[in-house]
Amino acid sequence: METYQAIQTRQSVRKYQDETVPEGVLEKVLLAGTLAPSGKNKQPWKFYVVRGDKRAELAAEMKKGMDRLQKMGVSTGSAKFSVRVLEQAPVTVLVFNPTGKHPLLQRDTLETYSDIVDIQSVGAAVQNMLLAATDLGLGSLWICDVFFGYEEICEWVGEQGQMIAAVTLGYAAHSPRKRPRKSVSEVTVYLD
Repeated sequence: METYQAIQTRQSVRKYQDETVPEGVLEKVLLAGTLAPSGKNKQPWKFYVVRGDKRAELAAEMKKGMDRLQKMGVSTGSAKFSVRVLEQAPVTVLVFNPTGKHPLLQRDTLETYSDIVDIQSVGAAVQNMLLAATDLGLGSLWICDVFFGYEEICEWVGEQGQMIAAVTLGYAAHSPRKRPRKSVSEVTVYLD
């Protein structure tokens, strides 16, 4: 598949077939993540691959976090739907910046700039993974609702770094409808 074709055909998949992702295919997706550009070539990413019975444990940790936040009066919105995806997807990759800080911790200016650069680098890694998954015939979903279980998930995996997102992978059990996109002219200003 051509790169541009993968960009145009990638969709957010929320329902997966009950089919294992072959190890070689998963390795290619993870490799694509490691090939992303990164500020100062720091390569600030670490991947935790969740499969099998661990999927239910991950979903349970996220539910714990959602319950904690709801008791504090925080709305968790559509996160309950993301929990269902985590339970069903054959693979979830938790994506961390191992040198980053919890998003609510105080930072000085230099740490803030460094974090922003690292988060952008990790975002590029996630995008590479999504495009590679599309190219390899997998469905994928970039999930940030894991933040509703931030503390619980970090403790569950034993990671002190900064959780950035989760990516679910598997063979799609549906064809998501194309969602509208803004036109290039709506989002572009030429300074000639």
